[in-house]
Amino acid sequence: MNISEDRFEALVEEALDQLPEPLLHGLDNLIFVVEEEPEDGSDSLGWYEGTSLTERDQYGYGQLPDRVVLFQGPLTRMCTDEDELYDEIWITLVHELGHYHGIEEADLHRLGWG
Repeated sequence: MNISEDRFEALVEEALDQLPEPLLHGLDNLIFVVEEEPEDGSDSLGWYEGTSLTERDQYGYGQLPDRVVLFQGPLTRMCTDEDELYDEIWITLVHELGHYHGIEEADLHRLGWG
């Protein structure tokens, strides 16, 4: 599906506003970024880049922010309309924030978040 960068970012903002409060609780030094494609050429929908909360014993002042990256290209290619795209953005945000909170990939899938 075709969608403008501005409209895609608006859907990301809407999805962020609808995330469960426990998932947003305690967010610290984290930014959300939209990029067109993953650098590795994969079809990844998103990435979490940083130090999860469970690993932050050496985390501190002056550290660059962690990032949740959503990839517009793969997300839009897998969807046929904006409703489906919104759902996939929401699921991807939940999945990547799960990594931020230290939840492993297998557990995310077991919980239905991946």
